[in-house]
Amino acid sequence: MEANQQHITNLVERCKKSDKNAQLQLYKAYYKAMYNSAIRILKDSYEAEDIMQEAFLTAFTKIDSFKGEVTFGTWLKRIVINKSLTQLKKINRYDEVKLEVVSSKEEDDDVALNYQGINPKSVLNYLQSLKENYRLVLTLNLIEGYDYEEIGLILNYTNENVRTTVSRAKKKLKQVILANSINTQAYGR
Repeated sequence: MEANQQHITNLVERCKKSDKNAQLQLYKAYYKAMYNSAIRILKDSYEAEDIMQEAFLTAFTKIDSFKGEVTFGTWLKRIVINKSLTQLKKINRYDEVKLEVVSSKEEDDDVALNYQGINPKSVLNYLQSLKENYRLVLTLNLIEGYDYEEIGLILNYTNENVRTTVSRAKKKLKQVILANSINTQAYGR
């Protein structure tokens, strides 16, 4: 892992000297992960591809601002996520939902869910079916690994709204999974 990180660091330094070959190598190392981040937010392969390309262009033109405080991949992913969210807002699919403050003692469903037989790809599909703000916060939290404070900064939400939205989104996702597992059992799929 350290050898790979050193290789990436060397590529970044070469990119700072406008080395096109180093840019191509960084692109090849990261394009799949960055595309996946973009498509989880945008839900459109063409838009995700455009945003990913635009993010790489931004990264390479602003490579001198990369100080190495985080890994290059983390820095690049932040660019991709920010550009994806900006694009989502531009195409008017980002619905800002006002959230009311709820008690942190909000009860969880009484129904226990057996997660053993659930296919991870199905969970990702169920996640994509959630309404936009639920899908975004769960993607940023569970898949991209951002904490509540970071999500609040990215989406311009308060920490309390992030916690509430994540809680409700997880509850809704659980309901969708439960409903689909009941349908699967009932119809023998």
